[in-house]
Amino acid sequence: MTIITLFLVFLILLFLGMPVAFAMGIAGIAVLFLIGDVPMTLVPQRLFTSVNSFPLMAVPYFILAGYIMNASGITNRLVAFARALIGHFAGGLAQVNVFTSMLFAGISGSASADTAAVGSTLIPAMKRDKYSPAFSASVTAASATIGSIIPPSIVMVIYGAMTDISVGALFIAGLVPGILIGVAQMSVVHYYAKKRNYKSEQKVPLSEVFKRFKEAIWALLAPVIIIGGILSGVFTATEAGVVAAVYAIFVGLFIYKEIKIKDLKKVFLESTVMTASPIIILGMASIFGWIITHQQFSRELTNLLLNISENPHVILFTIILMLVLVGLVVESLAAMVMFIPVLAPLVTTFGWDPIHFAIVVIIALLIGTVTPPVGIQLYISASIAKISVSKMHEIWAFIFVMVLVLLLIAYVPALVTFLPNLFLN
Repeated sequence: MTIITLFLVFLILLFLGMPVAFAMGIAGIAVLFLIGDVPMTLVPQRLFTSVNSFPLMAVPYFILAGYIMNASGITNRLVAFARALIGHFAGGLAQVNVFTSMLFAGISGSASADTAAVGSTLIPAMKRDKYSPAFSASVTAASATIGSIIPPSIVMVIYGAMTDISVGALFIAGLVPGILIGVAQMSVVHYYAKKRNYKSEQKVPLSEVFKRFKEAIWALLAPVIIIGGILSGVFTATEAGVVAAVYAIFVGLFIYKEIKIKDLKKVFLESTVMTASPIIILGMASIFGWIITHQQFSRELTNLLLNISENPHVILFTIILMLVLVGLVVESLAAMVMFIPVLAPLVTTFGWDPIHFAIVVIIALLIGTVTPPVGIQLYISASIAKISVSKMHEIWAFIFVMVLVLLLIAYVPALVTFLPNLFLN
């Protein structure tokens, strides 16, 4: 009854328009009063301990690196390289949109940052090339999810901090699934391009491709340095965030020279505001998560799942379905903090690989960032395209192929675990 009340209060507040962080916090405090025997000093304790984590220090640094890279003209250079490399494919700029998101994912670690950076450049260009605004926004929103799958990933940093799983292993495990999702989305673009006769760009000579590659090389080196440093043991995944931020400042100030020292104040302020959102959600959701754990909801969920089936494959499918449905109404980060304390113990119960299970959960929740009515990427891209989210019908085709890839990696674990096993034993 306590758990039902918790979720009921939360959903009511959410549908009344309250921000998700405060809806979780108020729902949690209300239920603590209902429980009665829990001291209210628990609230500030949980708020502090949930964010007092060394791995979480990577979050503000990766966000800062993404903002500096964008301010220093990185996005434009990545777009130019992608256009030269694959602009002649069917669907031209739409293919460039997906491929640029795959490249930008190795820098920002944030799906929202990817949406804003790539969308502000490519959505207006796609509209000028006669792509429908709804399709342009749908491609941008869907491809931006790759930003939290291909390393580095802020979502993976948070998951690792919550479960004590190696963030470096999660980073490496996300590489193949991220590429598979990118390829799947490019196939959707190809289908729509042929169906609607969207034009492609002229194929450029190899010398032009090489020229654009040289211009973008400093951006393309960022993920190589980050992942290479983690694999070689030079620095941890948390320290990689600091390295990324320092590298971004160096490139912006001394290589591309598109930002000045005085511009850093504005970039630091914007990244600080962006950092506040996930941190507040984490803090508020920790109260929510503590109540779920205190009420032994994990044991109840395990019993419920075992009543459905004792087959681990069926159980995994049920969990995926549940998380995708949760993503329809709950922001992905909030859903993660709410459900990871419940789902993590199931790894031992059903004998799953913790890295594999983590990537499946993360992708299932990220699909929620592009599903109405609360998909944050939808609203960012729709705002740039100046249309209503309700007009973005093509998004469902992208969601469909993302679910197919999710099921593929769920039932072929080697696609996720191969690289971590190879490099990290």
